[in-house]
Amino acid sequence: MLSTEDNELLTRVGPGTPMGQLLRRYWTPALLASEAPTPGGDPVRVRLLGEDLVAFRDLNGRVGLIQENCPHRGASLFYGRNEAGPDGTCGLRCPYHGWQFDADGRCIDMPSEPPTSSFKNRVTAKAYPTHESGGIVWTYMGPPDSLTPFRDFGSDTLAPEHVQATKMHTTCNWVQAMEGNLDTSHISWLHQWAGAADLPDDGSDKPGYPSNPSSWKFWLHDRAPRLEVEDTWYGFKYVGIRTTPNGNKHVRMSAFCFPYHTVIATVPFGVRHGMFVPIDDYNTWRISFTTRVIDNSRGVGGAPLFSVSPFKLARAEVDGNGIVPREYTAGNEYGIDREEQRTTTFSGIAEFASQDLMATESMGPIYDRTQERLGTTDKAIIRMRRLLLDAAKRVAAGEQAPATGPDHDYFEIRSAEKILEPDEDWRLLGTSDDPLVREMDTHGLRDREPIAGS
Repeated sequence: MLSTEDNELLTRVGPGTPMGQLLRRYWTPALLASEAPTPGGDPVRVRLLGEDLVAFRDLNGRVGLIQENCPHRGASLFYGRNEAGPDGTCGLRCPYHGWQFDADGRCIDMPSEPPTSSFKNRVTAKAYPTHESGGIVWTYMGPPDSLTPFRDFGSDTLAPEHVQATKMHTTCNWVQAMEGNLDTSHISWLHQWAGAADLPDDGSDKPGYPSNPSSWKFWLHDRAPRLEVEDTWYGFKYVGIRTTPNGNKHVRMSAFCFPYHTVIATVPFGVRHGMFVPIDDYNTWRISFTTRVIDNSRGVGGAPLFSVSPFKLARAEVDGNGIVPREYTAGNEYGIDREEQRTTTFSGIAEFASQDLMATESMGPIYDRTQERLGTTDKAIIRMRRLLLDAAKRVAAGEQAPATGPDHDYFEIRSAEKILEPDEDWRLLGTSDDPLVREMDTHGLRDREPIAGS
């Protein structure tokens, strides 16, 4: 459990809060690039870390992110005109009195004042720098003198046809939402279904990479995994260890990267990031993006994970902007079917992500962690909380936020899932020294010797 004070420190992200100060030291997803696709297009409301902002793509194609309320009299710039300004400039013009602001927040036109006035030179709107990568418009909201280079996890060089970014709204605190992703034990319960036990033996219950269908059986067979956690420069990685029906050692290794990135266990390894970005203290964007394309021409893992399950997938219903609609919410009790729960699926909720959303949202907007009782399968969650609390206190004391330096290799953050050989160390999995990574993730390797025979 946490103290009341630590729970407040952990969850509150508004301006001036210690955790808010920490989060503002990282490049933060503000919106999907597809939400503002066209130069001169409509502005977009953005609420981020408790601040109300407006994003717009100006006529030159540059994305600006500025305060929503006009510095003049507070009218919302969401209703502004995205248009050309004087002297070849362009920006967002307030509909109230015509004041116009560019992507840097500078007032470039003040037509309601006399032509000889220099007042516009002394007026600015709060503006944050932006960077487009992987289908996301990222922003830096921290002190300008602490601006760090953009952390490229691999998405900067993605071809347009390989960009995949989505986001889904959830009505609970960001830490609460992220804890669901970092919990490896719940996949043996919340996401289980009766047919998993009857999946045919495909021969992959042996040292090596199992098939995705077999993973369902392993999660069901051993429902009390043993956890091991190892700190890393970017946060930590950890495994849930299970014994398979044939007595082998199966591990799911996931990674946490400051401040809200998760890379969840995948056969054979994963590089897709799931992020839990605070809208404010009570709402979160669940954002997923591809960092690079993996060469799995050998088909390791076999059939897709969900090809054998009965669950619906929200990601298949993404709209044209990459926003995942919510069919199931607390308002319709997440579509729970009690007969299905008794006979077919453990939760009775048809859509996979909504099973997680039910669990984390049903706790309330911010759960009172003084009431919880944690067990051995909560080691990763405990470690994540402690790292964030410590980092927030260090930044408040004037130190640098962790995992922001330009010398880090952000490409090396990966997850993995495998059945180990008797003497195999899980800590090698997903690293740049892992033989399968060197075969399949050549884009993610830096300054490495060529693989023998390649």
